Amino acid sequence: MPALQLTIAERKEHRAQAHHLDPVVMIGNEGLTAAVKKEVDAALKAHGLVKIRVHGDDREQREAMFQTLAHELDAAPIQHIGKLLVLWRPKPARERTADEDRMPGPRDFKVLKYSKRGGQRPEVKTLRVLGNQRLTPGGQVKRAKPKQKSVKKGRLG
Repeated sequence: MPALQLTIAERKEHRAQAHHLDPVVMIGNEGLTAAVKKEVDAALKAHGLVKIRVHGDDREQREAMFQTLAHELDAAPIQHIGKLLVLWRPKPARERTADEDRMPGPRDFKVLKYSKRGGQRPEVKTLRVLGNQRLTPGGQVKRAKPKQKSVKKGRLG
C-alpha cells in the first residue's frame, strides 16, 4: 500500500494540529518491530493523527522508519523533526449498532403557563417526560398507554 499523498496546505494543517499532541508510540532500541507497527496502526485507527518518538540517534535510520511506517500502514507522512515522527491517516467510519430492546430515555420540556391577566409574564416550568409518558396540550404529563383493565376483574369487583 503506498503512502497517502497530501497537498502542502493539508500537511501544514495536520502539522498545526499535531503540535499539541504527546507521543503515543515510542520506538526503542529494537527498532521497527511487528509489535510497534501494530501499535502505530491501532493508534492511527483510534486517533487518525499520531506522534511517534524514536529513541535512536541515527537520522537516516529514523527517516527510513518514517517512510516504512507511512508506506506499510497507508498513512501520510506529515513531519519528521528531531526524534519525533508525525503520521496521519483518515479515521475509518464507525458503524453504530441499533439495539432493538432500547427504549426512549427521559426528555425535558419547558411548559409556559400564561396568566389570565394580560400584563404578567408567563410561568415557566420544566417537566421531565419519561419514555412511557406523553405531554398533553394543557401541559400535563400522561401515560402513553393507559393501564389495561381486565374484563374478568371488572366483573368481580
